[in-house]
Amino acid sequence: MDRRQILGFAGAAFSAAAFAPVHAFADAAKGAQVATGGLLIDGNLMPPLDPDAPLDDAYAALVRSSGLTALKMTLGGSGNLDKAQTDVDIADIAKAIDKNPQLFTRIRSFSDFGEAKRTGKVGIIFSFEAGEMLEGKIENIDHFRQAGVLVMGLTYNRETPFGSGVLAKNPKGLTRLGHEAVARMNALGVSIDISHCDEATSFAAISASRVPVLVTHAGCAAVHSHPRNKSDALLRTLAKNGGVVGIYELSFLVPYPEQPDIAAYIAHLDHALRVCGEDHVGIGTDGSLTPFDTSPESMATWNEEIERRKRSGVSAPGEGPPPFVIGLNRPDRYSVIADAMAARGYRARTIEKVLGENFARAFADTWKAGPQTV
Repeated sequence: MDRRQILGFAGAAFSAAAFAPVHAFADAAKGAQVATGGLLIDGNLMPPLDPDAPLDDAYAALVRSSGLTALKMTLGGSGNLDKAQTDVDIADIAKAIDKNPQLFTRIRSFSDFGEAKRTGKVGIIFSFEAGEMLEGKIENIDHFRQAGVLVMGLTYNRETPFGSGVLAKNPKGLTRLGHEAVARMNALGVSIDISHCDEATSFAAISASRVPVLVTHAGCAAVHSHPRNKSDALLRTLAKNGGVVGIYELSFLVPYPEQPDIAAYIAHLDHALRVCGEDHVGIGTDGSLTPFDTSPESMATWNEEIERRKRSGVSAPGEGPPPFVIGLNRPDRYSVIADAMAARGYRARTIEKVLGENFARAFADTWKAGPQTV
């Protein structure tokens, strides 16, 4: 989704009439930091970044109240941007980060997590969910790695020269070029994200990779069957090979047209932990850091975006309900998740792993193969 639209969807969402005061978010975020040792990493989240202007005080307060150490941010769209357009996208976000030096910092290597935590800034991990911006050329992996992209996908729901997405009509699995892409990403220290890949492509990518592969944002098919939710067999294979699955907050957690609530979210989290084990599950929100605005104007824009996605062939079945879980549509969602896990009897160490340490370990395992700075 276009980040400017995300900014629009969040634009009015933190009005005093609709949500708790910012200081309440901040207090809860402090509790989450205690629960996680201060390390919070979201595997897929859109921050409120605008290259044309720094954030105002209200947005800045919401960012701080999240308590985040770092987040993985999607660049290059959902398969709708080519290489040149993605270069512009990367430059725009780098510019936006520079406009907010008191709030954000770039994650260029694993050591930057410690610096982000020390300074209280939110680290931004540049990433791709799609593969179209690579334009079927292995050398473009090098190009974007040099630009600081640390996580890359092979496809966004559709077919690419590298493999098949979850909506592919004639899935072909991981192609010869896809095998080359996996090898090159391994060599350059790029994490491979198979969130939008079909099962055949996913299994093959895990098998071909020398380092852990990630599903940064998905749900569990055994809890609710949906093309974007992953089977137990895939989750077990992912975990066996050191990977991590981040549980998202999309409506695909429940049957259409329901809006998922915290109970539905925890059901997927519980299942993933049972199947994968506590070292291989994380949080991958797949929404906005700031609260999603459900005003009529915002929802009209959201519905227009869904129609655009349908026309482009990337819309998954059941898209329509806004991308949040009832009870988690707030920047300090991590404290709510931590409390819900604690209430279900999870020990503090497990909560720490899920809310940050598992993704940190997986990133360390993959990035160490490549250059340590960009």
